[in-house]
Amino acid sequence: MDVVSRCETVLEPNDSPMTVKTALQLINRELDQYSGGFEGEFDANTHLAITWFVQNDVKQANTVSRTVSPRRGISVDSVKHAGIVESAAGKVRILKRDEIDTNWDPMADSHLTVWECCQHLIRELEQAGEQAAARLLRLIGPAKPDAAKDLAYCLNDICANKRRDAKEATPYNGLIAVWPELTRQAATIQDTRDDLQGSLDL
Repeated sequence: MDVVSRCETVLEPNDSPMTVKTALQLINRELDQYSGGFEGEFDANTHLAITWFVQNDVKQANTVSRTVSPRRGISVDSVKHAGIVESAAGKVRILKRDEIDTNWDPMADSHLTVWECCQHLIRELEQAGEQAAARLLRLIGPAKPDAAKDLAYCLNDICANKRRDAKEATPYNGLIAVWPELTRQAATIQDTRDDLQGSLDL
């Protein structure tokens, strides 16, 4: 997108000018293929976060427009509200795991995203261990865990296989490795609150 935005004209194979809509469709199609084909399972904010991560990692970059992914109907402002990115003066940056809200409560989050679930689970696992991560998984509830696991696979593939960045891939691989144990522990956690009654279908 950065290259396209710097060009005065982008041509189709027949030498006719390519529309912005067509360029975005082509870019998004390539990004979907690059991210391993998992994106159909994710919410719109997570889609945008993956797109931004693929293009810029966690580095700050200029936005081409306030709507980064028109095909998916999602804007930078929406992802900022979800607590995934910081945005100011036309520049956007994905928040690192150590920058996300330490008081995050998935049960109180009205803008819950798969991206948040995955990153918070990794941070909890790294800082407090499997039991704490399992408790958080229990609080996330039955709607997001499978997608959070898929996102870990997706980001691990991007980091390990596409970028050859083993260090960045390690946290995602770590979550994948302990996932069966986390789900086992989460399913055994009892909570007296009405909204956590019953078994967790993982």
